[in-house]
Amino acid sequence: MTADMPLEPRLRHVQCLAPEGLHHMAYWEWGDAANPKVLVCVHGLTRQGRDFDTLARALAGEYRVVCPDVVGRGESDWLRNPGSYAIPAYVADMVTLLARLDAREVHWVGTSMGGLIGMGLAALPESPIRRLVLNDVGPAIEYAALVRIGGYVGVPAHWKTISLGFGPHTREEWLALTRPQLAHDGDGFKPHYDLAIGVPFKAVTPELAAAGEAMLWQSWDAIRCPTLLLRGAESDLLTRATAEAMTQRGPRARLHEFAGVGHAPTLVHPDQIAVVRDFLLSASP
Repeated sequence: MTADMPLEPRLRHVQCLAPEGLHHMAYWEWGDAANPKVLVCVHGLTRQGRDFDTLARALAGEYRVVCPDVVGRGESDWLRNPGSYAIPAYVADMVTLLARLDAREVHWVGTSMGGLIGMGLAALPESPIRRLVLNDVGPAIEYAALVRIGGYVGVPAHWKTISLGFGPHTREEWLALTRPQLAHDGDGFKPHYDLAIGVPFKAVTPELAAAGEAMLWQSWDAIRCPTLLLRGAESDLLTRATAEAMTQRGPRARLHEFAGVGHAPTLVHPDQIAVVRDFLLSASP
């Protein structure tokens, strides 16, 4: 990063279309806005784009780094219809975002839900995604993990308790990850997302999960770009068996595991950033 590179991102908005009307999606932009090399980083279910501050600072010298707040989270609008909080709708929003960015070739880092959005976009014919990093997510998602996550979406809980899967962090790292997650609410704070994002999530049954898995494997097999798969070695969402299968079919992902981490690596530690950086900037597939 150059000496005059900003230490904080620029907040932008793009207008997107949903069945119930228009909404604005916020995104945080780092680096040179004229840089044709674009890196999009997309967060997990209840998180927001500021999760990637550390990674974005590390890569803003090489990329125009764009970190959206998926609709219903952070600075983005909330939807009137909770049923629209779904992966296909999120993919459509990202297509609109890429059109705004005028990005013809994109590198993508997606954590959990952000990885599923990236898979959906990368599987499309003529997708602009040229390199894909999936952070602790794959086509087969363990139903027990979905139940665990559904148990805290929209429910008051101790932030550090529900984030234990992130692995060890310093107090300062916890504070940096937590501050954007909270919004002022009178004399206190509340989660910085629409509690209704959990409505469709909690409606998932084992049968629906199985049907969704079949569709996700179809998407996986359609992806052609070089892909890096990150896994927390203690993850309950992405099993080792699923991760190994992802190295044998579709884009035949390169797999890297982080010891002592569950769901999901935060990509704030130097060793995690180095793995992502080396893959994105390497000349070979």
